Amino acid sequence: MKKLVIYIFLVVLPLYVNGQSFHYRTLENIYYYDSQTADGTLYMKEKNLLDIYYPEADRKVPVVIWFHGGGLTAGQKEIPAALKDNGFCVVGVGYRLSPKVKGATCIADAAAAIAWVYKNIDRYNGDPDQLFVSGHSAGGYLALMAVMDKSWLAKYNLDSDLIAGLVPFSGHTITHFTIRQEQDIPGEQPIIDKLAPLYHVRKNAPPTLLITGDREKEMLGRYEENAYFYRMMKVSGHQDISLYEMDGYGHNMTGPAFPLLIDFIKSKTNID
Repeated sequence: MKKLVIYIFLVVLPLYVNGQSFHYRTLENIYYYDSQTADGTLYMKEKNLLDIYYPEADRKVPVVIWFHGGGLTAGQKEIPAALKDNGFCVVGVGYRLSPKVKGATCIADAAAAIAWVYKNIDRYNGDPDQLFVSGHSAGGYLALMAVMDKSWLAKYNLDSDLIAGLVPFSGHTITHFTIRQEQDIPGEQPIIDKLAPLYHVRKNAPPTLLITGDREKEMLGRYEENAYFYRMMKVSGHQDISLYEMDGYGHNMTGPAFPLLIDFIKSKTNID
């Protein structure tokens, strides 16, 4: 389809949204595992942290959770500048990386972070009933897996179908190449197993926006994976899914894709 534990506070310029002037604050390095794992490994304490960028508001606002890319082997938590000052909370999540952990542990971390946000974001003026999950590349894969495979959030007594929206940027919909590499499977050999979002297509999944780079410039058939996921979701009866291919852009297409994410959030909420 061709279509387009340390806390640091920072006050930024106000933004006028829905008749209100918001100031924003940043809260950094929150450990998101519960008390049972509060004494986890030093590596967990280094990586299983999230940052929150939130408005000082007298009402609850939508929330977007952002997972960074890096092939499940690199990268760090971030709050993309393009997502700031749009009338919603932004949560940047860090997670453990391969080869120190298996790829499935990265998914477990993503689910734990989503669960923490769902249960705690109201403290920061976020609305847990307007929770959007997004990320780029490996982060898009984690967003897909943590939501599409309902078992991950079920461990926290959460129904992933209640997530307000799912917006992966160039995410694998087959089993991630790093997970295949753990099994000595080459990157050119596609696998669809329980660690593939495609394995979990269903009609009651959250509203979904798939965004990829140009099919001729993307990484190893990433557009085609997403196109197949889109089609199988449609076949399963899902009524609210779209696929955008960013003409002329390769795998690192986040810049022009962020406005699509923002528009998607606005279309599903009461942000003007």
